Amino acid sequence: MSTLRIAGLSLDIAWKNKEQNFKKIEDELLNSAAHLFLLPEMFSTGFYMEADEVADRNLETLAWMKSFAKSKDSAVAGSASVEENGKCYNRFYFVFPDGSFEFYDKRHLFSYSGEDKIYTAGTKRKIIEYKGFKILLQVCFDLRFPVFSRNQDDYDAILYVANWPKSRVEAWKSLLKARSIENQAFLFGLNRIGTDGNNLEYEESSLVYFPDGKEISERKNNIVSSEWDLAELKEFRSRFPFLAERDGFELNI
Repeated sequence: MSTLRIAGLSLDIAWKNKEQNFKKIEDELLNSAAHLFLLPEMFSTGFYMEADEVADRNLETLAWMKSFAKSKDSAVAGSASVEENGKCYNRFYFVFPDGSFEFYDKRHLFSYSGEDKIYTAGTKRKIIEYKGFKILLQVCFDLRFPVFSRNQDDYDAILYVANWPKSRVEAWKSLLKARSIENQAFLFGLNRIGTDGNNLEYEESSLVYFPDGKEISERKNNIVSSEWDLAELKEFRSRFPFLAERDGFELNI
């Protein structure tokens, strides 16, 4: 059975400065080793709504992620503002060590900040396979919509990347734990830290859960890590086969 070591960086994102963020990430993760490095939502720019100023038009964030993955011989995942064919997306990239990649476009856009007027919503869930794990990709506001993330016995773990401010952080903490328990899945919720260009504050609140609701985060400086064991997950689901009793439904998106 497989194990997966994940290291997430609770990054204090430099506002609208891609090169500075790339350098900060490289410096902070210089001596870290993992199968997967996880980065926050819009890690290269911050959660900035003027997409015409910051959106990748030449795949610059993806190019850096490919270079980083190669240098670490590890996967790297995180979201970026991306323009494609005249539309902008909050795109969650998962880049494999060989440079190949998959992506998920954020489905639930945060209308409270006007994200829905700037970005185009994704239309499909995305589950990737890595190191024997099937992993659901989700971004920030998606966390509030449990139907969209409901486990149809088709994934083992969930990754949430976010810019979730301190003023609403209790909802973030509570919902992460709930999503892990109800879906009987490993869960890694990675949030940013610091203060953004809109003067919103973000506190250290990145969390990792086992599907019984136990927190399994390890912390060192701004790095939150965890090691997942697929055999342990399968044994837990075998003892408590609650997913078999889930309600059936269809998503209309």
